[in-house]
Amino acid sequence: MSKSTITIDVHLDREKVPEGITWSASDSTAEQAQKAKAMMLAFWDGADKTALRVDLWTKEMMVDEMADFFYQTFVTMADTFNRATQQAELTADIKNFAKEFYTKFRDSQLQSNKLS
Repeated sequence: MSKSTITIDVHLDREKVPEGITWSASDSTAEQAQKAKAMMLAFWDGADKTALRVDLWTKEMMVDEMADFFYQTFVTMADTFNRATQQAELTADIKNFAKEFYTKFRDSQLQSNKLS
């Protein structure tokens, strides 16, 4: 059996707010650790039937980037759910929600820009 290791380093300021996030994987072709402005990591605890999560973002993460990140994460989650369950209708519901979410975000940004 082979093993792959993923390493995540979170660099914190004095108040323990993330300033930088880097990650590397033993199976990656990248020679350097990769930078990230945000991360979401989830594990399923089968015994307790609960999700254990770590969600972090740096000070540099802009609001529009966070909306893009969430949109792309929703779509990826839909694809993963479909591969695992073959539930096409529910997959489409998740993707429709992602589109609606992003449209509402974009509209709210346009509205707030008009008011500024």
